[in-house]
Amino acid sequence: MQIKDLFTKKKYATVPSERPSKRDIPEGLMNKCSKCGNIQYSKELEKNLKVCSSCGHHNMLSAWERVAMTLDDGQLTEYDANMESVDPLGFPGYASKLEQQKSKTNLRDGVITGEGTIGGFPVVICVMSFDFFTGSMGSVVGEKITRAIEAAHAKQLPLLIFSTSSGARMQESILSLMQMAKTSAALSRFQGAGGLYISVFTDPTMGGVSASFASLGDYILAEPGARVGFAGRVVIEQTIRQKLPDNFQTAEFNLQHGQLDKVVHRKDMKSTLTKLLDMHCVREGASHGG
Repeated sequence: MQIKDLFTKKKYATVPSERPSKRDIPEGLMNKCSKCGNIQYSKELEKNLKVCSSCGHHNMLSAWERVAMTLDDGQLTEYDANMESVDPLGFPGYASKLEQQKSKTNLRDGVITGEGTIGGFPVVICVMSFDFFTGSMGSVVGEKITRAIEAAHAKQLPLLIFSTSSGARMQESILSLMQMAKTSAALSRFQGAGGLYISVFTDPTMGGVSASFASLGDYILAEPGARVGFAGRVVIEQTIRQKLPDNFQTAEFNLQHGQLDKVVHRKDMKSTLTKLLDMHCVREGASHGG
């Protein structure tokens, strides 16, 4: 080798990068689990009922997604579809926030009510939505649930409520808090007449909802990991000046302490509800004879 060869610039081939830019990845194609960080295709997550295949975390569902996977053929005869909140107290900014929530969720308020069938058994169903104002219970939520309870009473149908809520809606003040008493009173009349009420906690169910109709079921079920309670963890720890257990207020913790009847995986929810209804009810179109 000659000395001049040491100073000759070598030629290299350029290999184009095959790594796609962020712009090449379609929006919403992948989903990252908020609990374990597992990344999976969004379509696969939906096929798995929005339950993480890695850790079993139950992601939130919209009210209509819950209806679709619970009722036979996803068919609901809706009650009070046009009922919506107003601003009874003139709370600053509330009216505009309501319009934003309606536009974002395509819902008129935080609960859908109506009737359909589960495993062939007719039921009246209420499904709350955390998407709308964090599922807070205002006048419309309380009124729609009360009317659904009264419809179940009049038609002698079992009642099913899926709850998720941050509590009372502060923008409606005392009018919101009154819904706790109103729904509970309607349930007392319904259950006193022999009506069957199945309550299902989903994540999270807090505040006035957990302290009223959601805790009054003849059967009280919950999805795995659902947070259930009245006040938040931080508030309780600051009040009692003690560290709470890591699993405090989870469905499993509440089951262990006698506050729930069963924790039910989402894939088993419909079959579990069908079994409970089969114990108490008659299928649609079936003979009432012995």
